[in-house]
Order: sequence, then C-alpha cells, then structure tokens
Amino acid sequence: MIDAPLLDRIVRRLAATLAPPSGPLWPLYVDGNVVGELDPGRAMALARFADTFVVEAQQVRLAPRLVDAAARTVAVARVARALADEGRLTTWRDELYAVGSAADGTPLFLLERAAARYFGIRTLAAHVNGTTRRDGGIAMWIARRSTHKAIDPGLLDNVVGGGVAAGASVASTVVKEAWEEAGLPAALARTARSVGTLVIRRAQPDGLQLETIFVHDLDLPPDVVPANRDGEVVGFRLETPDAIARLIATDEGPDTVTADASLVIVDWLMRHDFVPKSTPAWDALDRMRGGAA
Repeated sequence: MIDAPLLDRIVRRLAATLAPPSGPLWPLYVDGNVVGELDPGRAMALARFADTFVVEAQQVRLAPRLVDAAARTVAVARVARALADEGRLTTWRDELYAVGSAADGTPLFLLERAAARYFGIRTLAAHVNGTTRRDGGIAMWIARRSTHKAIDPGLLDNVVGGGVAAGASVASTVVKEAWEEAGLPAALARTARSVGTLVIRRAQPDGLQLETIFVHDLDLPPDVVPANRDGEVVGFRLETPDAIARLIATDEGPDTVTADASLVIVDWLMRHDFVPKSTPAWDALDRMRGGAA
C-alpha cells in the first residue's frame, strides 16, 4: 500500500499536469459534428485558408465545398503542411489519424498526426502495463523514450504505448507497438488483457491533447527482457510498485514519467489495491481517470 504522503504528491503532480484547459476553445465543425477544439489564436490563424475553413462567431467550420472525406483530407493536408512549414506543428510523422465518424462509421476525414493537437481532435492510443514476478513480488517494466521523440523526449514511459492510426485497430496497434518498442513477439503481445479506458484532456504547447487511452495488462515471463527495435526507446528498467509510485510523483528531472503513462500506472496501482479506497486521494485519482483533473 502506498503511504499517504506519497499519494498526496502523486495527486498534486497529476492534478497539475492533467489540468483541463483554462482558456476558451472554439469548436471545429464538420457536417454539423464537433470534431475538434482550438484556442482562439490557432483558430484565427486558419482564417487565411478561406478555401478550406470558415472562421466566424467563435467557431471553425470546413468550407461547404468539401463534401466528402477524400476532398476534406486533401484540403486539410495542404493546410497542415503550411502550418508545419511555419513551425506551428511538431515533427511531421507521415501517419494519419481518423477524424470524427460519419453515419456509416467511416471517418469524416484523415489528418496528419503532427496536426492532431493543433486541431484538438480526439485521438486514440493503446498502452500496456508490462509486469513480471520478481523476488516473490510483482514488478513493472518502464521504458525511457528517445531524446529524438517529438513528444516528451527522454522521459519515462510505459513499456509499450502508441497512437492508433487510421485503419488500425487497438489490438493490432498493441501487437505492432509491442514488437517495435519492446521486441515482444506477436504471440506474447496478443495475451495482453484489455482492462478499460482512460481520458486525457489538457492544453499543451502544440494545442489540445484530447486522447482516449485503451489500457492493457501484460504478464511477462521472468526471462523476457524488453529490447527496442525502432530506435524510439533507449532503455528499460524493472521497478517495484513502491518505486513506480515515487517515479510518477516526480515532476522534474530525468526520471519524470510522461503524463499519459503516469495515469496508466495510477490506474494499475488502483486496480491492484496499492491505493486505499474511500480516501480523498482515491477519489481525486479516480476523477482523473475519467479526464477530470
């Protein structure tokens, strides 16, 4: 069980890093559906792209001429590339995210991943808590992100985690990321158990992060040691629950855990009875799991 002073530190750190946006946000409409949210500055910067966006009355709409997903995707891609050339986006990924959903379940359009937060679209991610038995107890594998990552370079992270690209499923993303990030074979990755979802909604330097995280638990044999394959992770470490709790309470320095992974780990600690129920700390952390910091 995590002691009260450490829990208080975790609550304070996550309440700060997961705090919802404090300023106004303008909705982005497509076919009458709100598919994103932008702060006024980012919204007004789209007004010059009048062939693609209509910006008025504190809202943003796609131009009426863009009547289908293919046309929208091409038009918004041109805008995203212009924004990237002006340094308004993070590193270009050449990976597309699905935006919204039409009546038939297909996306309203596709958007370059680097522009997702600029437009404040809802993104999907799959994260995995990789645990193993060690010295009679349970321990969790933690990854360190490469310093070359566009988001959260050098910080600590879950052993596996990644965005769900357009056309991919959560399950296929788990398998793909497990191999690329941790060298875990598909047969082992497929044993990961889906245990629920978490929601993050917070302002970031590159826009609004609105993300649903699909959380998984994966039991790793004691002789399995993660090994990165794609250069996005520079190392792994195995930590006890107490050590993990201290890490997610850390808000600065080389051993800071990303906000996303911290929430995933908090959820694991709560589900495995390391956080006492019916306490103010439990209640605060439980609200954060639903996106309310």
